[in-house]
Amino acid sequence: MAARSGIGRFFLRQAGKLALLLAAASAITFALISYSPIDPTQAYIGADLLRVGAEQRAAIASYWGLDDPPLQRYLAWLASLLHGDFGTSMIHRTPVSEVIADRFLSSIALMMIAWILSGLFGFAAGVVAAMHRETWLDRAIRWYCYMLSSTPTFWAGLLLLIVFTVWLPILPVGLGAPAGVLVEDVTWLDRARHMILPAITLSVTGLSNIALHTRAKLIDVLGSEYVLFARAKGEEGFLLFRRHGLRNILLPAITLQFASFSELFGGAVLVEQIFSYPGLGKATVEASTRGDVPLLLGIVLFSAMFVFAGNLLAELIYRRVDPRIREGRSE
Repeated sequence: MAARSGIGRFFLRQAGKLALLLAAASAITFALISYSPIDPTQAYIGADLLRVGAEQRAAIASYWGLDDPPLQRYLAWLASLLHGDFGTSMIHRTPVSEVIADRFLSSIALMMIAWILSGLFGFAAGVVAAMHRETWLDRAIRWYCYMLSSTPTFWAGLLLLIVFTVWLPILPVGLGAPAGVLVEDVTWLDRARHMILPAITLSVTGLSNIALHTRAKLIDVLGSEYVLFARAKGEEGFLLFRRHGLRNILLPAITLQFASFSELFGGAVLVEQIFSYPGLGKATVEASTRGDVPLLLGIVLFSAMFVFAGNLLAELIYRRVDPRIREGRSE
């Protein structure tokens, strides 16, 4: 009974944190875009600015509520949100929820593949480097990680584009599917080929922090007294790592991996722009540069929930992996 009560309080606290996070994120985003130099009406009209008169311009601003004070527009948007309405995108002329759902399906596959690859390869590289400390293998992994940690995501994407689409034309330049092909005719293999370069770009730039942190933590563990005692009993190699190293470095690795959700989303924005990938990151850039306030606010709220869910999942895994955390929570 006490355990159930503790779990209930835990989820209640998390719900309160999420509510405060969403309120702060929406208010700050709305304030920033309202006082930015971008004129939403002019961005909406675009290249037809010279052919649109003052009356039409005023009618457009009135239709979208752009002539109202910022506070009034924010409160109106907030009232609609409380009724489950995210508003209508000014760019796409469709409900924001539909745009996010459509773009998220493309982005989630890309981000999850990159996230899994960076986590697995980063953890494995850190373990290998620590178990072979000060050898050529350790130095090669560290050099690779240092180089990647100082490499901008967009530069890595451009380099992969040059190598695999210009010098070795074996992969498509961009987009999420072949150009000129109907949606119903696009196969999963076509989508997978178009996802290879963006996923590799996201994963290779994200594994260095996990690898270096795992290496440093495992070196500390291998230098501890209980590991020295295990070595004296004849334990070596993978057996030593499995019995005494894995559990001690697993929690820090999980922390870093789930904390990278925000970096993953930020990297996806750049990667999707480079490869013209039709995902949520590309929609974020379009909404911010063209003054689409409803779409931008919807994406900000959705991304905040996405990152929060990653951190919450990490904490739930802590409670499963480390009994001390689970017992402390229940008490």
